[in-house]
Amino acid sequence: MKHEATKQLKYLLQHRALVAGLVIVILMFAGIMVVQAHPDQPGTATEQDDVAKPVTTQQITQHQHQLKADVHTYLKKITADGTTSVSFYNLGAVPGSAADKATLTDKFYAQGDLATSANAHTPVVAASTYKLFIAAYVFQQSHLGTFAWTPTNQDGFHRMIVNSANDFADDLLDERGLQGINALLTQEGYYSPAFIEGQSAETTATSLMMVLRDLATQSGPFKHAKDQQKLLSLMKTQVYRDGIPAGATAATKGATVADKVGFMADTNNDAGIVTLPNGERYILVIMTHGHQQSGFSGFPRMARITTHIQKMVYAPSVVKGLKN
Repeated sequence: MKHEATKQLKYLLQHRALVAGLVIVILMFAGIMVVQAHPDQPGTATEQDDVAKPVTTQQITQHQHQLKADVHTYLKKITADGTTSVSFYNLGAVPGSAADKATLTDKFYAQGDLATSANAHTPVVAASTYKLFIAAYVFQQSHLGTFAWTPTNQDGFHRMIVNSANDFADDLLDERGLQGINALLTQEGYYSPAFIEGQSAETTATSLMMVLRDLATQSGPFKHAKDQQKLLSLMKTQVYRDGIPAGATAATKGATVADKVGFMADTNNDAGIVTLPNGERYILVIMTHGHQQSGFSGFPRMARITTHIQKMVYAPSVVKGLKN
């Protein structure tokens, strides 16, 4: 028996390299089995690879600042010659929408955090975008009891927004004068005086953004829900769709736009509220002149600007970049 044990010991000593190799293989196999049986055990490779660190407020803020700077750089470039004014304002998500329920998205697109503009405080010809101010004035006068929604007025207001017809607005200004509506603009903090006798109405991209912001948030002259919905529903059906509406849908299928256009001589303007399929909303105002524009020749350019801005700000990769 003792002799047999001695022989086995000699054998192991002679083949110790082979034995050591087998032991290593056995230990490695055992380790693999342990990791597979307990994949969530702290310190394992699985946890380190699969558990994402939460995005901090600082990271969100830094990402917002970078995106806002990128958009501003683009706006400065396209407005450099002084013939274009642009104002962008993010409204945040529609309450209860998919974007509103996504915590990270909701924080990143918090109202106003990405707002930027270029050449937006320069007064330019408003063309028919001034009819947004007429609408605000009519709503105010209606609640003061000095304006009645007769069938004639209903029809005129409808055509003023949907078809951009001039008769209702012209008659109102002739009958009531310019002082009252300019006073309303001053009261609400919009550019004033927009209406000067014998001159084309003027305003700024910032002022149009502000009136649309009041409209979207049911505040200022649009604090009554019925007024707000009346104007928004008409703006969604206005017939000139080659500017912001075309650009928004080109960037994101299913986007909807409530806007008011203006066109006169070489002036082409568009001011709209865009709602994306996931519920995100933003305001965009683009005012252009020059460039030998006539009719609606500037509208395709406004569509391209819209598409570019929307893709910059709302592409899915923008928020996903925070998680990497």
